Amino acid sequence: MYSLIRKILFRVDAEMAHHLTVNLLKIVQQVPEVRRNLERFFQVQDPRLTTHCMGLTFPNPVGMAAGFDKHAEIYPALAALGFGYIEVGTLTPRPQSGNPRPRIFRLPVDQAVINRMGFNNKGAEAAKQSFIRLPRPRVPIGINLGKNKTTPNDQAAEDYLLGLETLYPYGDYFVINISSPNTAGLRDLQEVEFLRDLLERIIMKRNQQAVENGSKHPILVKIAPDLTDEQLSDIIATAKLVGIDGIIATNTTIERSHLQSMHREQTGGLSGRPLTQRSLSFIRTLYQELKGTIPIIGVGGIFTGRDAFDKITAGATLIQVYTGMIYQGPAIVKQINRELIQILNQSGLSSIEEAIGNAHSASL
Repeated sequence: MYSLIRKILFRVDAEMAHHLTVNLLKIVQQVPEVRRNLERFFQVQDPRLTTHCMGLTFPNPVGMAAGFDKHAEIYPALAALGFGYIEVGTLTPRPQSGNPRPRIFRLPVDQAVINRMGFNNKGAEAAKQSFIRLPRPRVPIGINLGKNKTTPNDQAAEDYLLGLETLYPYGDYFVINISSPNTAGLRDLQEVEFLRDLLERIIMKRNQQAVENGSKHPILVKIAPDLTDEQLSDIIATAKLVGIDGIIATNTTIERSHLQSMHREQTGGLSGRPLTQRSLSFIRTLYQELKGTIPIIGVGGIFTGRDAFDKITAGATLIQVYTGMIYQGPAIVKQINRELIQILNQSGLSSIEEAIGNAHSASL
């Protein structure tokens, strides 16, 4: 069925196809019975998939990456599709339109996407109203925070702090996005001279919010796959020093090797199948440096249960998909979770958590 729908969607502009999908999900989530039917069809409920991480419980390890639900408007519908958690955003304090169109390009031969959206979103206050209005699903919700394009880097912390303060009661965890290639200068915040001050101030604000709200939510940082070994080591040292709760690896890449599709020379962040091995290698290196001290969420080119399991054996505790859903449709989560169960059975493992423990112990 989805192959037919995909043919239709792939005939229109990529951003228009995304808007059509989002609008359909908005309609679906307004009808409780339809939402329950989706849950019955798409969700794989199996205790072997349950994963505990950062003090949170995830019914399965497969999350929706940031970028799909940019405005925090369709997370109930996404939860109904079987995701173990949803990450919304990237959200900035003030609304912004993002970069000029066209700004999303499909690369079908490569099973990839290039985007240069530029944090287009309705702003933190609009997202807050969505959280107040929409029903809360029974899965963790992450909130991905960014800075506005017009905010200079020496004032970037103020944007992240404002976003965190505005949305703190509504997220189960928060992600500091300093790695998108589509906001000029943003990746400079990964440099140690910016990073330590930024993260220290965010952790301090989180601790204040935890006292005021009665709950302490994890803070994660999302990093690029294009870092040098020295930059990565600096980030790890800084994350340990300030007490970051998790690292998301990785964002999209600016690398363009071995692409075959039309649009391969477009600027922006590349995601999808070409990132599979690159992000896998990055996660493995990251885990060897962290030695289990900070959990990793693995992202990049995950299309199958085997892709997900490879990320877990490389050092990830949770994984996220996005581009894979564009090419394989909403059943991708169901497919990945079923394949993970098959892999557990074939390996004689009792649960994903046992697989994580074994893989991570072997990596040390």
